[in-house]
Amino acid sequence: MTALPRRTVRGAYLLAAALVVTLLGACSGPAGTGTEAAVGDQSVPLAELALLDDPRAYEGPSTALLADSSIDVVAEKPEQTLPATVTSRDLDGDTEVTVTSTDRILGLDISGSIAATIFGVGLGDNVVGRDVSTTFPEAADLPLITSGGHAVNSEAVLALRPTVVITDGTIGPTDVILQLREAGIAVVFVDTDPSMQGVGELARQVAAALGASPAGELLAADLQQQITDKITEIQGIAPSDPADRLRILFLYLRGGAGIYYLFGEESGADELIAAVGGIDVAGEIGWTGMKPMTDEALVAGNPDLILVMTDGIESAGGVDGLLETKPAIGLTLAGQHRRFVDMADGEILSFGPRTPQVLDALARAIYAPSAG
Repeated sequence: MTALPRRTVRGAYLLAAALVVTLLGACSGPAGTGTEAAVGDQSVPLAELALLDDPRAYEGPSTALLADSSIDVVAEKPEQTLPATVTSRDLDGDTEVTVTSTDRILGLDISGSIAATIFGVGLGDNVVGRDVSTTFPEAADLPLITSGGHAVNSEAVLALRPTVVITDGTIGPTDVILQLREAGIAVVFVDTDPSMQGVGELARQVAAALGASPAGELLAADLQQQITDKITEIQGIAPSDPADRLRILFLYLRGGAGIYYLFGEESGADELIAAVGGIDVAGEIGWTGMKPMTDEALVAGNPDLILVMTDGIESAGGVDGLLETKPAIGLTLAGQHRRFVDMADGEILSFGPRTPQVLDALARAIYAPSAG
């Protein structure tokens, strides 16, 4: 059996949940997270905010919002060298793919990171469609090519006549993606980790596939510097003593479908938690990838704070509905303090051009929820 690319393997945890949601119905619910702080103003430096004296003692949910979800562009109409031949790491192993035209581009993945990266390197005007996770303003008017959740609609894709499709295996069905190649479209599978370091590598691989490697290098360097600076800034407001740091767990919810998963190491959630100065509870209890939540794991981990996706907590009936449905959560410190931080589904785990802003928004919601 052919080994899957690293990103495909890790993204498969997310894809599995998305496909279950597709089969079992809508993911939205009747209620929000309840009375909460919505933190989105990013104009004030973190160190100047009204920071919590003890982040572990705060009670109530908060929402992390991006003040501006637009994509910064490093080079308008970047220099390109076509045709471009790159290595595509798909299910059949390494395959050489030659891209002869970038006139009509599609970027498809479960977090919207690839499309955001295409816009970031300056080729957004050539993008002809979007998946459901591509939620930034510049792509809002593009035709949607996914249906029933994250499932790719091949007819919708072919109708757009793309000359190149860039994906990472986290969106499918995979057979449909490979059928696009059989139809004569250049399909490139990129292979990066859902991590802070993976953000720059994604920029390089996407740009290389589009014959715009110099722009990819510029974007990678710019993003890696922004991420490093933001993590340093967060470290300045997070508790310095490890004993005082927030113990954080990432919970994936689709209440209407009865889906409750804990995200562990290698899911990307561990990287996110470390970057915002928290302790990854799932890593402590040896939780790898994405697995169904168990009461035993929750109680053993006893998180101070639980990260969730906004649509997820809404689908569970808000904090009240979640605690009623899953009383074991109420036994944790996070449950007792109703300490949940939610963020938009298409943003919180999108390791790409918006990562520095995502980290900033989460830091505000965690350490200064009253800042508004």
